[in-house]
Amino acid sequence: MGAYTKLTYHIVFSTKYRTCSIREDFRERLYEYMGGTLRGINGHLIQIGGVEDHVHLLAGLSPAMAVSDAIRNIKANASKWVNELGVLEQRFEWQKGYGAFTVSYSQIESVRRYIQNQREHHRSRSFEEEYIEFLRRHDIPFERRYLFEAEHHG
Repeated sequence: MGAYTKLTYHIVFSTKYRTCSIREDFRERLYEYMGGTLRGINGHLIQIGGVEDHVHLLAGLSPAMAVSDAIRNIKANASKWVNELGVLEQRFEWQKGYGAFTVSYSQIESVRRYIQNQREHHRSRSFEEEYIEFLRRHDIPFERRYLFEAEHHG
């Protein structure tokens, strides 16, 4: 008998310091690139979306790779691609860390719609508020002071 899995995750991560770096002029190409990276590690992209300072992926991941390794791979390849594209004045980076939440098969369409409506969601709340809400909804303990990197000057 073989092993049968369907491992679907809602993955969320932001740009470093939540800067508005994911500009409209290259956003769709970035999303396509991230989907290609997922396929390259035997995953598949179901939905991707976000706004200027963060991204949401609804993705199926292979059981052969740890979730943390898959996300590190996606983030590293995407930031390298953006930097090689040369569309930003500053270096493009992702914030350390991520949120990864399992999604039941019956909830895939609801999460897909949520991701498709990111512009609307963020008219009334910030990424930080949204992220904390996810952590609370999934009963994940956290200390707010460790959630977000702050830019230091001087």
